[in-house]
Parts: sequence; structure tokens; C-alpha cells
Amino acid sequence: MIETLEQRIEASLDAEVRPEVSAYAAMLAAEADARAVLFYGSNLRTGSLEGVLDFYVLLPGPQAERIWPRVSYREWRHGGEVLRAKIATMSLEQFAEAASGRSRDTTIWTRFVQPSALVFAQDDARGEVLEAIADAAETAARFAAALGPRGGTAEDFWRALFQATYRAEFRVEKPGREDSILSVNAAHFHGLLPLAWSAQGIAFERSEELLQPDLQEPARRRILQDWRKRERLGKALNILRLAKATTTFEGAARYGAWKLERHTGIALEVTPFREKHPLLAMPGAAWELWRARRNQR
Repeated sequence: MIETLEQRIEASLDAEVRPEVSAYAAMLAAEADARAVLFYGSNLRTGSLEGVLDFYVLLPGPQAERIWPRVSYREWRHGGEVLRAKIATMSLEQFAEAASGRSRDTTIWTRFVQPSALVFAQDDARGEVLEAIADAAETAARFAAALGPRGGTAEDFWRALFQATYRAEFRVEKPGREDSILSVNAAHFHGLLPLAWSAQGIAFERSEELLQPDLQEPARRRILQDWRKRERLGKALNILRLAKATTTFEGAARYGAWKLERHTGIALEVTPFREKHPLLAMPGAAWELWRARRNQR
């Protein structure tokens, strides 16, 4: 039986997760009256609860904030242990639009062409999320067809796509980050590109592992023109998001203190002032960190 893109995405979204992750998602959904919650990142792949769990909480109604998503950090004691999570929140409506490639944003479809699990969904939301994730794969595949080589392996096309999005999004990634994504998620990406091209109506030739999309020059130019529009706005948009996050990242001080202790062994106290004013508190925290590191020597 021939697998369709929708069948492939549905199976991916049904990936098994730890009961603790499901409980965390249900708690977040209940608090926000969310329509759906997606779980993604390295903890989805490894099944570990260590580090930070990554969730996207998708809300009903139109998008409330012009610069999205809203990001927060949270610690939740469950089953005798502290679970840490980074939570991005936006409307399902805006998520679907961004995934479809209709907006100038690149972050949603780039993130969700990678593995994710639908860990909570209201009955009427599951189909919308499935369609949005399939759209993300189609959007990514369309741009990969034009940004990649005239012919090559699927990995060549994905690699070219991720390299281009890193440049456009003003993201500081280690060289070879795209190779790491492809290697650790090899099963997820295996066979995905041809399915997404077929769903997009992009014909292609296949010779063993080599793929050659049948893109006529006018079509290729249109896709590249669309990409250049996103490339021009990508850095500015992500700088705006970073600027917003400095004032709206709920739990930023606790998140920073936890990361610091994990990497250096130095525990900084998160005072009420530091919790409420993380930017203003940075000089004092930096001074305290400097003294603590000097005493470690």
C-alpha cells in the first residue's frame, strides 16, 4: 500500500511519549484552555525527562500578539521530581498560517518539518494540527527543491534548506548543525521528501538514492523570489522576537539560573527582584558569578 504524506504525518504525531510528558501537556492545556499541545525536541527522540522539555501550546481564536510566539519557562513538580519546560504559546490559527508558508515567517515550518508529537488535542483540533504539520512538510520541501542542487540525495536537499534557514533567521548554529539534525532523525526524514513533493505537485525523477525535481525555470525563479522575501525579513523578525523575549520570557531568571548551575555547578539565588527584572539584575548576577568562579579556582 502506497503511503501518503498525511498518513506519514499522522503516524509521526502519534509517537509514544512518557506519561510525565502527557501529564505536563494536559496541565498546560487545561490552564490555557488550549486546543492542542505539541511536544518536540531532543527529549522526544531520547525519551529522557532531563534537561528542558519543549512544548508548543496552541490556543483558540485569532492570534492576540503581533510578535509570536510568547515564550515562558516553567518548573513543575510531578511524581516526586522537578520537570522543566520551555513553552511557546500562539494561536492554532496563526500556527497553521505560518506552517502553510503564507506568512513571511520561516521558523514554524522549519521547526515542524522535524519530529513532533501531538500530546494533547481537543477532538475538533486534531485534524487542523495534522493539516498544519503536513503543510509544514510541503512548504519545506517546496523551498528545498529550489534551494537545493539540481539533483542529489534527499539529505542534500534538506541540508541546503536548513543552511539557508539558519542564515535567514539570524541563528547562531555550530557548523554542521544540519547534519546532526538529519543523522539523529534519519528515520523521520527517510522517504519524507518524495512524499512532500508529490503532495505539492512537484514531479521528480528517482534513480536509486538520487532525486531530481522537475522544476521548470519560471517555477524555480518564483520559489526563489518567495524565498528572498523571507530572507530579507527573517533577521529583522527574529531580532524583534529576541527583543520581545527579554521582556516577556516568563521565568527567564529561573531558566538562566538553572542553565548556569547545570553547566558550571554555580547556583545563583533567584531573588524576587531578579525574577521580576531579569535585565536590570544582570550586572549584579554577573558580578556574583565572577566571584563564585574565582573562588572555584
